[in-house]
Amino acid sequence: MNRQTHLALLFVITLTGCSGTKPELGVNDGQLNPCPKTPNCVNSQATDEKHSIPPLHYTGNREEARLRLLHILKSAKRASIMISEQEYIRVQFTSALFRFADDTEFYFQEDQDRNKVIHVRSASRIGYSDFGTNRQRVEKIRKKFQNPPDEE
Repeated sequence: MNRQTHLALLFVITLTGCSGTKPELGVNDGQLNPCPKTPNCVNSQATDEKHSIPPLHYTGNREEARLRLLHILKSAKRASIMISEQEYIRVQFTSALFRFADDTEFYFQEDQDRNKVIHVRSASRIGYSDFGTNRQRVEKIRKKFQNPPDEE
């Protein structure tokens, strides 16, 4: 097969694996929706190793942490803040090449031990694998969130 045939075949396979509907998003009974069985999602409230990722931690008050996170999200490439509430933020990230949408959610909560956490869920809307994109995105946000503003 020649190069063009390989590229066309790859494109068809990619599109075949990209069918799906927009997932239910938001917080229900203190929980972000669970990840699907596919490996293109991470969730700080998940218990399985494939989907689990640590939440973000903060000190100080919630509003300061929320404003700091919003500042980071507003500066992210191809990010659109869809919802910004006191305890919940939802951002849509769009891939550069195929314009696929990923939904990333942040839920501010104090746990039983009064630890201040921001639970996070990041998932591709369509397809099977994201090649670790959602996990990498959350870790990049975490790194910026944990660094003091003068170190950014």
